[in-house]
Amino acid sequence: MIYFCGLNQSLLKRKDMAGTITAMSKIKQIIQLHKAGISNRSIAIQLGINKETVNNYIRKLKEDPFGMDSLLKLDEPVLEHRLSAGSPAYTDIRFEEFRQLLPYFEKELKRKHVTRHLLWQEYIAQHPGGYRYTQFCYHLSQYDLKPEPTTILADTYIPGEKLFVDFAGDTLAYVDRETGEMVKVQVFVACLPCTDYSYAICVPSQRSEDFIYAIEQCLLSFGGVPRILVPDNLKAAVIKSDRYEPQINHTLEDMGNHYGFVVIPARPRKPKDKSLVEDQVRLIYRRVYAKLRNQTFFSIEELNQAVSEKVKEHNQTRMQQRTYSREEHFLAEEKETLKPLPATRFEMKCYTELQVSPNCCVYLGRDKHYYSVPYQHIGRKVKVMYTRTLVKIYLDGEIIASHSRKIGFGYTTQQAHLASNSNAYKERSPAYYINRSKQVSSILGTFMENMFSSTATPPEFHYKSCDGILQLQRKTPPDIFECACRIALENKAYKYGTLVNLIRKGKTLMDEYEECMMNNNNRVSDNHENIRGAEYYK
Repeated sequence: MIYFCGLNQSLLKRKDMAGTITAMSKIKQIIQLHKAGISNRSIAIQLGINKETVNNYIRKLKEDPFGMDSLLKLDEPVLEHRLSAGSPAYTDIRFEEFRQLLPYFEKELKRKHVTRHLLWQEYIAQHPGGYRYTQFCYHLSQYDLKPEPTTILADTYIPGEKLFVDFAGDTLAYVDRETGEMVKVQVFVACLPCTDYSYAICVPSQRSEDFIYAIEQCLLSFGGVPRILVPDNLKAAVIKSDRYEPQINHTLEDMGNHYGFVVIPARPRKPKDKSLVEDQVRLIYRRVYAKLRNQTFFSIEELNQAVSEKVKEHNQTRMQQRTYSREEHFLAEEKETLKPLPATRFEMKCYTELQVSPNCCVYLGRDKHYYSVPYQHIGRKVKVMYTRTLVKIYLDGEIIASHSRKIGFGYTTQQAHLASNSNAYKERSPAYYINRSKQVSSILGTFMENMFSSTATPPEFHYKSCDGILQLQRKTPPDIFECACRIALENKAYKYGTLVNLIRKGKTLMDEYEECMMNNNNRVSDNHENIRGAEYYK
């Protein structure tokens, strides 16, 4: 435990004073520490959050009828809605104006005889509604004053409290059997500082997926979970490094909430914060790298098997100036203090915020795939949580859609999510158009039947023509449209363009048709084969 004496409290008052919304994964970290019996002040120091902010969240969490254990199990969009209902962060316009003047204040304070009070007088003259002198000095001190000296006692390690993790600077390699290429791999190293018990594994890269996998394998090897994970400031662990308020990788915080540990990174450029794992890396170089230097491996599995054996030898080697090994010390004093592993393995969760498109879908760019949501939410921004197998979509803290995750371009939709016109469009078929036409006119129904049966062309080829014919029917007087359909049937011309050309004649079409019918009725029956009979016009 690190003890601070005379710590400048202003250093602990970070951006949360300005009303920045705290990430829900951070809230779950607060719950974990509170359940472990840690005081609110210590929680604020360890997580880099203002103490009053911690007090307010603890009070809200205690008042919530769900209880802390149930809140921990909620998905983050649901928890966020319960705590804040999506209210935006409060920002002070005065601070924005003040922030723009900071470079000028910093420059002027370096000049002789210039005091803060003089700068404040000039500032308030130009900004009458600005900060009073006390607030002016406070905000200036956040950027100008150096922190007061602090007294830090030596760190005494508690069994089962911390796990230091890091990647070794040097890599190992194996040979690809198919290509003969030498494939370099990263070496993950972990250490329990109380007993100096070590672990190492090779992974393809330092990306989040490989980093999470290495930590999981480490915890399985130890057979338990420490209360605090102390990583370096690598990108897989820390999005933005900061001495007092580092932004933890969301996936790593999710893993901590699943296994029950808190992530507290080492300070930037402070390797002594995790000096024991730095020492372990040097020992791994000597007792693993050096001993494997003349061996050739043909897969990462073979390499990890050899590394595991050498690390085991290292842990079983008697420590200098002591009568026991690291493994004996771990089994005797630390293993029983680790928290038990959860019943289920951790599954990575990723989060994003997307807008519902007019096609009732959100587009997950990582998968190049569309997922449907109810059409009532078109245009709304939704929160999307996805794992390796599942995609969940939330709006205002409630789940509105859930799909199996698919990789590759395409659409995953549910029938109930689409509007009625969309469902009708998807359900198009010859029977759909024939039935719809018969409801309008029996002649039009016969026209549609003949159109689909007259050629071997796939039915989909006629769908656009059917849509055009139905639209034409709505805009054309019934008697003219029916006359056009009869003429098209008699001439076996089952096309949209034929009906359009006939309808353009208007009343003339009907007059010509009636005259033709009268002539046919008055025609004298004859046996001449070159004359068409009445059967032709049936």
